[in-house]
Amino acid sequence: MTGLLGALLPAVPLVAGLVGLLLPPSPRGAATGEDSARRAAIGLGVAGAAGALLIAVVLLVRGGPPVQTSTTWVDLGGLRVTLGVRLDGAAALVAVAVAAVALAVQVYSVGYLRRGPHDDVEVDHRYPPYAAQISLFTAAMLLVVVAGDLIMLLVGWEVMGLCSYLLIAHDRRLPEAPAAAMKAFLVTRVGDVGFLLGIALLGVSAGSFRIADVLAHDHSAGTLTAACLLLLAGVAGKSAQFPLHTWLPDAMAGPTPVSALIHAATMVAAGVYAVTRLYPLFERAPAALAVLGVMAAVTLLLGALAATAQDDLKRVLAWSTVSQIGYMTGALAVGSPTAALFHLLSHAAFKALLFLAAGAVIHAVGTTLMSRMGGLRATMPVTFWCTVVGLGALAGVPPLSGFWSKDGVLAAAEAAALDGTGPAPAWVGWLVWLAGLAGVAVTAWYATRLLLRTFLGETRMPLVHPHDPPALMRWPVLLLAVPAALLGLAAFLPPFADRLAVPDGDLAHLGPALLLPLALLAVGAGLAWAGWRRDRTADPARVLGPLGPLSAAGFRLDDVQHALVVRPVGALARAARAGDELVVDGAVEGTARGARGLGGALAGLHRAALPRAAAGVLAGALLIGLAAVLIGGAA
Repeated sequence: MTGLLGALLPAVPLVAGLVGLLLPPSPRGAATGEDSARRAAIGLGVAGAAGALLIAVVLLVRGGPPVQTSTTWVDLGGLRVTLGVRLDGAAALVAVAVAAVALAVQVYSVGYLRRGPHDDVEVDHRYPPYAAQISLFTAAMLLVVVAGDLIMLLVGWEVMGLCSYLLIAHDRRLPEAPAAAMKAFLVTRVGDVGFLLGIALLGVSAGSFRIADVLAHDHSAGTLTAACLLLLAGVAGKSAQFPLHTWLPDAMAGPTPVSALIHAATMVAAGVYAVTRLYPLFERAPAALAVLGVMAAVTLLLGALAATAQDDLKRVLAWSTVSQIGYMTGALAVGSPTAALFHLLSHAAFKALLFLAAGAVIHAVGTTLMSRMGGLRATMPVTFWCTVVGLGALAGVPPLSGFWSKDGVLAAAEAAALDGTGPAPAWVGWLVWLAGLAGVAVTAWYATRLLLRTFLGETRMPLVHPHDPPALMRWPVLLLAVPAALLGLAAFLPPFADRLAVPDGDLAHLGPALLLPLALLAVGAGLAWAGWRRDRTADPARVLGPLGPLSAAGFRLDDVQHALVVRPVGALARAARAGDELVVDGAVEGTARGARGLGGALAGLHRAALPRAAAGVLAGALLIGLAAVLIGGAA
């Protein structure tokens, strides 16, 4: 029964998505009440997500030992590809998070993707394919969660990339949307090449792509290290880690509910979950974990610093996602997949909450720029308090969920640094721990700044009359605030309770370990408050001084990639095209032109007039006769 439920988990939203793709687009100019295609798309989308959530909850409640089911799909000379599921407690938890966020996004989108705030206004005529693509996106992520075979995991992995391209480019009225979608697709494809090669290397080494067989096989050290490093390329792309993170901020061109889905529980979480699923392999490859630790520390600080200098509300949250995923990969690098999983679940709750709350603000004021907001606390109290909960969890304010999950990451990094408990070298623990502590202060700074500039102070849009969103947008936000606030209670339950255990009553050690992040949080929030009180209209890029413009531009890594990758590849492509046109095509076309010229010359001779032809024949006969006489005389 558990195996059957596991197979149904991705199948339910998959069927809803495939049926939804058959629906016609809504008629242009149709109102909400008269649009049957939209109503059918809403029903399919919500039913698919709700069904997946129900199955995930049943799997979580059933519990029990891990379950592995498989049946051979293809056998290529002893190399087996199987169909089946691999379920355990971690898979059930992640499945619940994915399905819950997907259901919230489907319901929220009903109200968000309208042309206006009332039920009788024109609707987005492309809503049916939008809802279907979200269902397919959800199914792909759930397939990654439950897949018992690396090839099936790869199928879900790739379908997510395709769906992200389609969803980011949904609003064709925005000129930047198609470019952002293409960038996301191409950048993640770069990492996916490495991911595919890593899977191939492991499958060939183990003689099977079944995850249980791959984990149980005794791979050689070189094969294992190479495969893990190749897998990390895919993780860097999907989870937006340095240096393949540049697509994620630009993906904000997509609708805000899509941003919530991508940033909270699906695409960016896929890489972290894949490493967690295959973590026994990474434990035996310390060099790969060292690379992961460096990548995590750089990404953590880079994303946090870039978030401090953004004026676009959604880009602040996007860069914060880059930074928070760095905490998760850092926990994996220091040997704590449990802490990484806990922060993944916590982040899914508060980041989905923040994006949907941001969508409510954007829907109300018509802009994403914080410099044009302000004073929204009085007119949007529900959105304000939900945002307070989300930002508090993001910054790590106790007792909200982010405090416990982030503290688990810092505790694991501290133990790896001071006690050498991790599978990677001790310096990796130091790197992740110090970067994580610095990230606490910076995160508190930009979270406080976002709250102050958006909701407090004087309004900067006097002609706009904002209000809390309608019920279809308000209830998902309110319900997501519950796990964002209370999910931290899981810290008191096994296996997350390890952080609360005090060995031999060593409270002297536990106190500083807990108080140091809180002190850094207070410093970051206090600096943001002081700066806002001093100048409430200051350009965020100027607050950091010379570092501000660089941070606002994401440290110009897009320019670096353009100079080091895009331009050389473009020049190589132009050179290849010129060589093909001038050399290959030139030789072929030159030969053809020469043959045609020679044929034309001969044809011209054959077209001579009769007198000239007769004279030519006589002249030829005379020459032949003369030659014969001369040759005969000589003989």
